[in-house]
Amino acid sequence: MNELKNILEQVKDKKLSIKEAILKIKKKPFEDIGFAKIDLHRKICKGTNEVIYGASKTAEQIIGIIKTMVSNKQNNILITRLQKEKKDIISKKYRIKYFSDAKIGIIGQKNSASSGIGIIVVATGGTSDIPVAEEAAITAEFFGNKVVRLYDIGVAGLHRIMAHIDDIMNASVIITIAGMEGALASVVGGLADCPVIAVPTSVGYGASFNGLSALLSMLNSCSAGVSVVNIDNGFGAGYIANMINHMETKK
Repeated sequence: MNELKNILEQVKDKKLSIKEAILKIKKKPFEDIGFAKIDLHRKICKGTNEVIYGASKTAEQIIGIIKTMVSNKQNNILITRLQKEKKDIISKKYRIKYFSDAKIGIIGQKNSASSGIGIIVVATGGTSDIPVAEEAAITAEFFGNKVVRLYDIGVAGLHRIMAHIDDIMNASVIITIAGMEGALASVVGGLADCPVIAVPTSVGYGASFNGLSALLSMLNSCSAGVSVVNIDNGFGAGYIANMINHMETKK
């Protein structure tokens, strides 16, 4: 978005003609590298650069995408669902920081400045939900948010939630991550005065149906203000939380 503002400021100061500005905006909206079309205008449209989904790509394809982004001055890159063996190959070409629990790789660095309007709380029902929670937390941190982690505070012991009531009440956005019956979202939604993003996980015994039970519970939550993303979609929750936490830029 800063690039677009810079172009408009140049037009305002008569350093750039309208025709020249239009050409700059139109120029190379994406780059076709054969197996992928890299969206170079994603930041102008969405406020953030394109994120690489690594799960079904080869290491060589990911390297090709990274090369294109870096050559277009997109130096901070988030790669989700990145397996360690692919990370090892990529690290021979690029310096990459790898978070094994979250399966996230970062080229460049996270946004070190916390530019959000408040705090994003990431809470899990159990320890088994932490990998999905870390995907959400690291995604939110990457985009410049302060994150507070509250892990293993599930409804099997409600006193654990109440021990963190100040964090819950002071949050701008809360991401609740739980498998089994997914009840954590409703409980936190009933306590918080901010948006709650529920993430069902595939954690649980047979009748949890790999997260479907938690998904349906969260969709049917009676707590107002609870929204739901897909099963195990920590990235999606972290990205939405980041957008909510930066809404002051719309004013």
